[in-house]
Amino acid sequence: MECVWKPDEQGLQQILQLLKESQSPDTSTQRSVQQRLEQLNQFPDFNNYLIFVLTKLKSEDEPTRSLSGLILKNNVKAHYQNFPNGVSDFIKRECLENIGDSSPLIRATVGILITTIASKGELQNWPELLPKLCLLLDSEDYNTCEGAFGALQKICEDSAEILDSDLLDRPLNVMIPKFLQFFKHSSPKIRSHAIACVNQFIISRTQALMLHIDSFIENLFALATDEEPEVRKNVCRALVMLLEVRLDRLLPHMHNIIEYMLQRTQDQDENVALEACEFWLTLAEQPVCKEVLCGHLSQLTPVLVNGMKYSEIDIIMLKGDIEEDEAIPDNEQDIRPRFHRSRTVAQQHEGDGIEDQEDDDDDELDDDDTISDWNLRKCSAAALDVLANVFRDDLLLHLLPFLKELLFHPEWVVKESGILVLGAIAEGCMQGMIPYLPELIPHLIQCLSDKKALVRSITCWTLSRYAHWVVSQPPDIYLKPLMTELLKRILDSNKRVQEAACSAFATLEEEACTELVPYLAFILDTLVFAFNKYQHKNLLILYDAIGTLADSVGHHLNKPEYIQMLMPPLIQKWNQLKDEDKDLFPLLECLSSVATALQSGFLPYCEPVYQRCVNLVQKTLAQAMLYQSQPDQYEVPDKDFMIVALDLLSGLAEGLGGTIEQLVARSNILTLMYQCMQDKMPEVRQSSFALLGDLTKACFQHVKQCIADFMPILGTNLNPEFISVCNNATWAIGEISIQMGPEMQPYVAMVLHQLVEIINRPNTPKTLLENTAITIGRLGYVCPQEVAPMLQQFIRPWCTSLRNIRDNEEKDSAFRGMCTMITVNPGGVVQDFIFFCDAVASWVNPKEDLRDMFYKILHGFKNQVGEENWRRFSDQFPMPLKERLATFYGV
Repeated sequence: MECVWKPDEQGLQQILQLLKESQSPDTSTQRSVQQRLEQLNQFPDFNNYLIFVLTKLKSEDEPTRSLSGLILKNNVKAHYQNFPNGVSDFIKRECLENIGDSSPLIRATVGILITTIASKGELQNWPELLPKLCLLLDSEDYNTCEGAFGALQKICEDSAEILDSDLLDRPLNVMIPKFLQFFKHSSPKIRSHAIACVNQFIISRTQALMLHIDSFIENLFALATDEEPEVRKNVCRALVMLLEVRLDRLLPHMHNIIEYMLQRTQDQDENVALEACEFWLTLAEQPVCKEVLCGHLSQLTPVLVNGMKYSEIDIIMLKGDIEEDEAIPDNEQDIRPRFHRSRTVAQQHEGDGIEDQEDDDDDELDDDDTISDWNLRKCSAAALDVLANVFRDDLLLHLLPFLKELLFHPEWVVKESGILVLGAIAEGCMQGMIPYLPELIPHLIQCLSDKKALVRSITCWTLSRYAHWVVSQPPDIYLKPLMTELLKRILDSNKRVQEAACSAFATLEEEACTELVPYLAFILDTLVFAFNKYQHKNLLILYDAIGTLADSVGHHLNKPEYIQMLMPPLIQKWNQLKDEDKDLFPLLECLSSVATALQSGFLPYCEPVYQRCVNLVQKTLAQAMLYQSQPDQYEVPDKDFMIVALDLLSGLAEGLGGTIEQLVARSNILTLMYQCMQDKMPEVRQSSFALLGDLTKACFQHVKQCIADFMPILGTNLNPEFISVCNNATWAIGEISIQMGPEMQPYVAMVLHQLVEIINRPNTPKTLLENTAITIGRLGYVCPQEVAPMLQQFIRPWCTSLRNIRDNEEKDSAFRGMCTMITVNPGGVVQDFIFFCDAVASWVNPKEDLRDMFYKILHGFKNQVGEENWRRFSDQFPMPLKERLATFYGV
């Protein structure tokens, strides 16, 4: 007979006392409780006391008993491998015996404890757990059945993968059919657990579920109108996931499912409505969307629009009744971490202003990030946005009739939702909206001065979604009034409006570019005034608006009066911030844009900024070394400081050109770069290669002595797994070639093979292809004998990737290289000559001597093949190509 563990009375009282104290709100009490708990962990049977309080000590109040179980759960998480066998067996036995406790709180706590033990790799070492829980499901006692199901649901959530593996002899083959039986159970709580358990296995297409998929779907339909919201929510969640993985099984029932989801999207219970609303987002991604949904658009549109109104709870959470809060400091927890986007070097294309960055995530509807939780409003708006992209102007037919009523509605909540609708459809329905914009834009500009802050803030966002159109019209009609009003909103007395206005203004800057030049003084006035007005969080967004302004107007910013307005407040902040303050990130990014725009105008500020950046890099590298040698003694350094500093140095090199030479000469930046180029973190390498290219252009005399060390590292980084690293390394190699000239010869073999491989890779991003082609051309320009023999391997992708970029220095040197290589190896181009002709025709104004090179090659080829063959060859040309070559080169 085994001896049963019994607690010592005095020990028990001590632990109860501790549990009572730990419920005190006082932080110093909390701290001493933490320390005593740590001490008690030294005693092997401390955990026996904890489980005893949870399961046996019915005289205590439930919160205390549950707390005891939660402390035990944390111990299991941290130290389970050190529990003596006797202790872990005692805990497991007590858990299984008390899973049916009459208190829901205690049952749930025991369930959490069970899944924590199970997920510590104990599913294998606790073979009786799953069979026992499945057996308890059949218990006549409701509490036992519910407790066992609660525990099983948590295990399915935490250990789905291992349940579906051979490690455990595939228990799901038994469990899933078992769960399906409970879909019809009389208790709503049990029905809900049963669906939730099965739902864990849909996305992974678990075999055991796929065998029973039809009966699963049938059972779901049977529960469609269950009176319990939790059950309806789980039914909706299941259907949304099935849409992704087993569309084939849902298609026969699609009409009914859509009708059902329409109903659920209007469910009284917001959680059910939110799950159902996800259905439209998921459906929009399926190719069948248009076909199955077109007949339901007229019903769906008003439902989504209705879901876009703020609920009463949203308004309370958003403090929507507080109009003026600009003087209230921000709560530091509300400030989300910012991610620095490292520098990537890209080409400009025909017909675009500033390079279109691939970040069209218009912070979709992030207008209310204090409840950044996903809610029905955001989900409905996102669904309308994706559906607008699927149905385009067909969606407008259903929207227009009531859009006007919304936009002019007397109740602000309704009007606000109408403005949100207008912004949500901007991308997908742009064409169809154009006729209405001359009337709508002025109305929206008026809404910018609405008396409700939440209306003003959403209007900022919606107007930014139409910025592209506004900028395409004569500036006096829309751009000027829009800009004037947005600048007033930047100085709004409400923080949410300030934020929305700053973001919207940054979007407008990107679209308008140099159109803003006439208004610069006026714009800077406002932005600088905001500096002294803003609380912490919006200050970070203001930096972004200033940086974007500099990117958009470029050298037009370089006027003494503008510099005088802008630089003092920026430098004042720069001096206030300590080296370990993360607010440096956005400020450094902003200064990088400003330095590039101001060029020589930045000289007076250059030295201290340069010095500090070098120090930040040095500090971070030193910290990384310490951490590597003694990880237990030192903290992991935040390498973002180094990345942002490298990027600002690039901005300085680009803006100041040769004048940066003395600063480089007096610092150890090249030694630091040599370390950064070998860092484990791709973003660090990416930024250091961008800086290498910029310093190569600015002051090659200092870079030259390191080329023998740098080139092998560049060669090993031509790995397209890391697109941006590879892109910047490629670009730097091209810049170095131009500076080295024929002395590049010993290094060609280190890089050429990889470059040719990358240019021939399928699915390579456009930017990388273009930079690769330019660098191959530049290598061929300085070392034609080394590169020309491989001409045939890259001529075709080379021509197709460079035909779309604008005439510029880089394109010029690349084409000179190509012409030189063709002269060395004319045979390499014969088969693909039509591609070369097309690439030549893409030039608008080549320099005189480059045009001569083109002329010689085209006429040389024509003379080589003879008049008759040339005519047959040029008959394959599309008309525009034929005409261009005839006009410019007389062939």
